[in-house]
Amino acid sequence: MVKIRLSRGGAKGRPFYHVVVTDQRSKRDGRNIENIGYYNPVASGKDKRLELDIERVNAWVGKGAQLTDKVAALVKEAARQQAA
Repeated sequence: MVKIRLSRGGAKGRPFYHVVVTDQRSKRDGRNIENIGYYNPVASGKDKRLELDIERVNAWVGKGAQLTDKVAALVKEAARQQAA
């Protein structure tokens, strides 16, 4: 099954996540199919906290991909940002 989930990067204590489309059997930071955005939970100042390609998310969900709980919340937040 294809999942849309977070892949961790960044330094110790300074997490940075890529939002990726991947096979659920692959490792968290392993091979992925497509990178569709990023999430920076410790963003400050002019740094962007969330960048997500909503069109690609909807395309993958249309093909049967499932979102993790956190990514579903981030997609909802990104949709609100684009609407404003």
